[in-house]
Amino acid sequence: MKKYITSVFVLFFVSIVVNAQEKVLHLSMQDAIDYAIKNNYDNKVAAKNIDAAKERKWETTTIGLPQINAKVDYQYWLKQQVSLLPAAAFDNRQSVIQTVEDFFGLTANGSPVPPEGFIPLVFGTKQNVNAAVTLSQLIFDGSYLVGLQSAKTYLKISEQAKEKTELSTREAVVNAYGNVLVAEKTLEILERNKQVLSKNLNETQKIFDNGLTEEENVEQLQITLGNLESNINNTKRLKKIAYQMLNIALGINIEKQVALSDNLENLVVKNTDLELLSKTFSLENHIDYRIAENNKRANELLVKLEKSKALPSLSAFVNYGANANSDTFSFFDREQQWFDYSLLGVSLNIPIFSSFGRRSRTAQAKIELENTEIRLQEIEQKLDLQAQTARSQYQLSIENFDTAKKNLRLAERIEKKQQVKFFEGLSSSFDLSQAQNQLYSQQTNYVQSMLNVIAKKAQLETALNIPIK
Repeated sequence: MKKYITSVFVLFFVSIVVNAQEKVLHLSMQDAIDYAIKNNYDNKVAAKNIDAAKERKWETTTIGLPQINAKVDYQYWLKQQVSLLPAAAFDNRQSVIQTVEDFFGLTANGSPVPPEGFIPLVFGTKQNVNAAVTLSQLIFDGSYLVGLQSAKTYLKISEQAKEKTELSTREAVVNAYGNVLVAEKTLEILERNKQVLSKNLNETQKIFDNGLTEEENVEQLQITLGNLESNINNTKRLKKIAYQMLNIALGINIEKQVALSDNLENLVVKNTDLELLSKTFSLENHIDYRIAENNKRANELLVKLEKSKALPSLSAFVNYGANANSDTFSFFDREQQWFDYSLLGVSLNIPIFSSFGRRSRTAQAKIELENTEIRLQEIEQKLDLQAQTARSQYQLSIENFDTAKKNLRLAERIEKKQQVKFFEGLSSSFDLSQAQNQLYSQQTNYVQSMLNVIAKKAQLETALNIPIK
């Protein structure tokens, strides 16, 4: 029995551990990029926009395909209209009037009588139904042909927007992932500094209690420790925010637990790629340039669309229908008589004069096209400059990292020497504090320089339009 209880307890404990591990999302930086490409909010919207563009393309295509529409009309006269017929048209006027009066239930004395020379009559029945089916087909319309081309261009714009969104997502995830690692690394360094500083403070306090040093030395270390503890608390809050920002970039709930498998040191090694600095910049393949060219194409089609509105349009239709009439609702009875009809027609619409409205709209479209061409020239210059700037910043980040690493080693050596001098009574607490603050500053620069290498590489990849792996 004891063994059984132990086994159940072990299984229960293992299941808890497994469930806890399943709730945590373990990601390397590349895993995070791949995950965000599929789940990031902007990427989801971009994918939906492509689906919408495909539907819009088909919607435009169907305009030139056969259209079938059915129509059913039902009418019920609450009070039927009366028509007046000239009495002179009938040989026996009095007989007709008497017949009408009998029909309406009128009498000759004291009842309304029709105007002299006219006979009131009611035509038709109180109820009627008309059902028809119409087949229509567009034969020629210049704007339809341009619309098909525009729909294809619109789909291409949506696909390019998705590609650009993915590149932006990669850069955003790299920055968010790096910020989390920076917060963790900074917190690790601060905790280590706190341990060293607390030890120094304790030793200095003992020396002061024995009357071998001044109280100012103790107070100086207490000030430094207080600032350090404040930085630790602030870094913990920033770390939480950094994780939440990463979750947003990934496209998951901000409370979802994420564990990062990469560290800053390894990522710096992976992201130090000197060959990337010499990679050729291709303007024609850059996504921003292709988007600009596509916008130009769209405006060219807009000019063609306005011009096409001056062309004739031709369409045809054929319909078949039936109608029925009755004074009672008997349209579903077998005895009800229905009268068939059918019509074939062709419609030719020829624009002749629009008071120069079409000319004005065409002129506006041409001006918009010229503006697009100007913007395209601007984008060519900006993209080239952007690539050069990104190269320079990436190279600078690598150089700054090497410098920060050397400076950190020097700052550590100086701080250790000042500790020895301080406890030997050869330097003041102020000198030690300066050395410590210099060390803390170099530690911050070192951590930030690692992030810069990672972030600037991602920025350069975007500027060079390096495809996502």
